[in-house]
Amino acid sequence: MLSTAMLADAVILQPDFVVIDVETACSRVSSICQIGIVGFRDGCEIFDYETLVDPHDEFHLFNTRIHGIAEHHVVGQPSFADVHAIVDRHLSGRTTVAHSYFDKGALAAACRVHDRPAIETVWLDSVRVAKRAWPDLESHRLGLLARYLGIAHKHHDALSDARAAGWVIVKAIDHTGIALDEWLAPPRKPGPAPRPAFSGPLAGERIALLGAPRDGALAERIAALGGRIVSAVGNTTTLLVIAGRAPFSYSVRNSGAYRRAEHYRRLGGAIRIVSDFELGVADGVAGPTGA
Repeated sequence: MLSTAMLADAVILQPDFVVIDVETACSRVSSICQIGIVGFRDGCEIFDYETLVDPHDEFHLFNTRIHGIAEHHVVGQPSFADVHAIVDRHLSGRTTVAHSYFDKGALAAACRVHDRPAIETVWLDSVRVAKRAWPDLESHRLGLLARYLGIAHKHHDALSDARAAGWVIVKAIDHTGIALDEWLAPPRKPGPAPRPAFSGPLAGERIALLGAPRDGALAERIAALGGRIVSAVGNTTTLLVIAGRAPFSYSVRNSGAYRRAEHYRRLGGAIRIVSDFELGVADGVAGPTGA
């Protein structure tokens, strides 16, 4: 990875995407007091940029307790107007990632307050990406994602937050096979679940899926065998079918669907947790092994 001293040369490398994170001094989102930017290309970091910023605004104790930056830390530091050109150079005309759209709003507000042009970039929310890549995690907060994915992270440090959000994107691309440009497209809304056949070895089963859409190929195979696909695990669900994964992996056991199924089992419910392979409905499997 290139150091901040090599930023000018790094720009020539044309990152696939850049990531930005900002910290603010008070409740006004324009009060940016730290900026971190990291560029990624081919799944690797190629440059980073970090600076403290004098927001020319008051510091609230609540904010300082979160990120540790106080008024005396920014004495003599550049204002947002001073660093606007640097930020614009790294973001303008590129895909910019932020973990939620707080940073997008903060940049827009700071541009207005400091009378600087809006930064024209294509925004990608890494929260949305994480929810699609790992839909069954109970939380998609950056700190929890970093722990789950094994990403080194110091929360509420702008550069560390930007770096972690960038690695979320890299790992989501690796995990799902969905390319960056596809993440930029609006998410597909799931269609209705297929209607179950009138009879079959899964007739009477109410089945929730983990790791597969309710309108996909796995759902079609289950419906053809008489199973009814439900949208979520509930007290009438009889099967939680885990698609293409080890049924007791860490990610599965920590998913909301798995925990709800375990909850209903403890209450005496009849729900069972099986993999699509065990049930005999995995892609390429000849038929059900029994419900």
